[in-house]
Formats: sequence, C-alpha cells, structure tokens
Amino acid sequence: MGSRIIVIGAGIVGVSTAIWLRRFGAEVTLVDRGTPGQGTSYGNGGVLAACAMVPVTVPGLLGKAPGMLMSRDAPLFLRWRYLPRLVPWLRRYLSHANDADTRRIAEGLTPITGDALAQHQALTEGTEAAHWVSPSDYHFAYADRAGFDADAYVWSLRRAAGFVPQVVTGRAVQEIEPNLGPGLTCLATVKDHGYIRDPGAYVAHLAAVLTQLGGRVLQADVEDIELTDGRVTAVLGSAGRLPCDRAVISTGVWSKPLMQKLGLTVPLESERGYHLVFEGAEQGPQAPTMVAAGKFVATPMAAGLRCAGVVEFGGLEAPASRAPFDFLQRKVRAAYPKLTFVRAHEWMGHRPAPSDSLPLIGEIGHSGVVAAFGHHHIGLTGGPKTGRLVASLLTGRPPNIDMAPYAPDRFRAG
Repeated sequence: MGSRIIVIGAGIVGVSTAIWLRRFGAEVTLVDRGTPGQGTSYGNGGVLAACAMVPVTVPGLLGKAPGMLMSRDAPLFLRWRYLPRLVPWLRRYLSHANDADTRRIAEGLTPITGDALAQHQALTEGTEAAHWVSPSDYHFAYADRAGFDADAYVWSLRRAAGFVPQVVTGRAVQEIEPNLGPGLTCLATVKDHGYIRDPGAYVAHLAAVLTQLGGRVLQADVEDIELTDGRVTAVLGSAGRLPCDRAVISTGVWSKPLMQKLGLTVPLESERGYHLVFEGAEQGPQAPTMVAAGKFVATPMAAGLRCAGVVEFGGLEAPASRAPFDFLQRKVRAAYPKLTFVRAHEWMGHRPAPSDSLPLIGEIGHSGVVAAFGHHHIGLTGGPKTGRLVASLLTGRPPNIDMAPYAPDRFRAG
C-alpha cells in the first residue's frame, strides 16, 4: 500500500493493529510514552474470555449498586470525592442497565470476543510470541447451584452466543479443581478459551515481532494531531512532527484528549482495576477461574497466580486504595485455602470504560484517524480482533462484521 501509518498506544490493541498493518504492507510506526505492554495491558487477568460479551450494566444493577458500595464483601468501590465528576458519565452508564440495551451491547461485543483464542493464535502464528498463548477451559466457581441459577440471565446471553457451560456440583467440583475451597460447590466450565501466561511480557514480545516485520517502535509523548483540510498529516509531540497519511488512537482511557482535538467528547471513565500476583504460588487453580462470590479471576501465570478484578471509580490521578487489595486478599484466601506463595505483588490500573460499554473502532469523520479503544473488561481478549479490523479498514479490506455498533461518531453532538 505504501501508506505511512502511526499507531498511538502500545498496549495489546495498538501492537496488534501495528502487526496486522505491517502484514498488510503498510509502513508503520508504533508510538507510546512508555514501553510496550507496561500500561493497562500489563495488569489484566490474562484470560482470553471469549464468553465475556455481557456488559456490567445488566438489568437490576441500578437497584443493587448502592448496597454493593456499602458492603465490605462486594467488589465495587468508589472514591467519594470523585463522585461529582463521575455523575454525568454514571447517569449515561446506568441508563443502559435494561434488557434491550444489554442484549444490544452483548450482540455488539460478541464479534469482538467470540473467537479470541483463534485471533491470538493468528496474531502470533509463526512467531516466538506464540508460546505465551495457552488454550484452556474457563471455570466459573459458585458457592452453590443457587448462585449459578441466580446468574441465569447472563448465562442465557452466553448460550445465545454459543457458549454452553458444563455444570457440576458437590464433590465433582474438587475433582476438576482440587484446590478450590469447600465453600465453592458449583462449577460451570466453558470450553475453547485460553489465557496469556504473562500479559506484559506478551505485548512486549509482540512489539519485538513488529520490529522484526519492519515496523518501528518509538517511545515518545503524542500531544496533538495535525490536520490539513480536515485530514491527518502528522502527529505532534515530544519526538517533534511525525508525518503520516493515517493514524490510529489506541491509548485506552487516555484517548479522550486526542478525541476532543478531533471534535468528539467521548463519555469515557477509568474503571480502576486491581490485581495481586502470588509469586511462587502452589495449590491454586489449574485453569483460569472466575470466582463469582468475589468477582475476581484467578489465572495461573509464569510469575505465579494472578488474581484480578474489582471495580473502583476514582479517576486517573488518585493513588491506589487499600480496601480493594484487602478485599482481594480475603476472597482469595476463602477460595483457595491451601494456597502457598513466596510473596504477593500489588498493582492498580485503568480500564477504559465508555458509557455504553462498546469500544470505539472506526474512522473519526473523514479525518483519516481511526479510533481503537474503549474495550472496558475485554481489552486483552479483543485486542487482536480489533487490530485486524482496524488494519483492514486502513488498507481497503472490508471487515467481515458490521462495524456500526463501534462507530466513534456515535458520540458526535447533533
């Protein structure tokens, strides 16, 4: 193609986009203020959660949320000083907590998540980065069958997307996952999933793959996008003026200022996520497991057991809170009472949460700038598929799915 394309943001979405662009013949520069894979992509739960197309905003959330905020045993936290700034976004977000919107959002997310394992395998095929991708089952652990039945609405949407769980109860649970505690007596297992054994190292390795393919990786801040007659001609920042024919914004929750420069005010918030890595862990899960009671996922990784989850709203500037880490510690001990480890490492990061739970994927007006961010909980899962779609759009290859649900211009005023 001969196109000069700059991809801004070196998380899983940006790196995947750059690799597919290079494979399609474009001249690509990947720019990030940090090193590849060390931002939000570093800290996720690691699961290639193909069945994770159901948004948080399911029917009934509005009634449950206040009680969750007040409960010591609920995985929802709020830095109360941030509430006045959060309210406008929160109103829009909670307005989608109804059946019609939930089904619409799930239908929009399914093409992004549904073939996650195959997309990661295609991205890494023929490269040394492939060894980070591990096919596996994905378990959902409940206190009892009643807990699973209480999630019937969510499971109905997963079944509609082709994900039918195998459910066992009683002693059969520990026959599959022997280290789960006795308080978890129901296990729903979904086949054909997978996980990444070290998300940060994986994305860094993918950036190395990009350079092997002839792409360029540049560490620099991007502060502005230069437009000439409404079309991108360069990106501007600490590396000076970088000329380009097209550009991709894949900077997660930090994408909002660049979008504003292009005329879009995106209702985007940080959903602060937390993880603990139990180094040298033993007596943990054999396959990735979502522990429903704590809404955290436990994933065996190269460095140990990573337990990730929790939702906190508090913006981009406040430091990590103590309560989410303490919550995770309690829930992990209850779920895996035999767990041993050398030490625990703590991390907090920022998931990009659009008010309608759908990512922004597509050209912004006719600017030649394409958005690729806003994946909420499914960034790692949907990164390679998103990258392939964006690369297809930029190189004249029509995507094989309906892109309308992800159109960035849905947030254009008027």
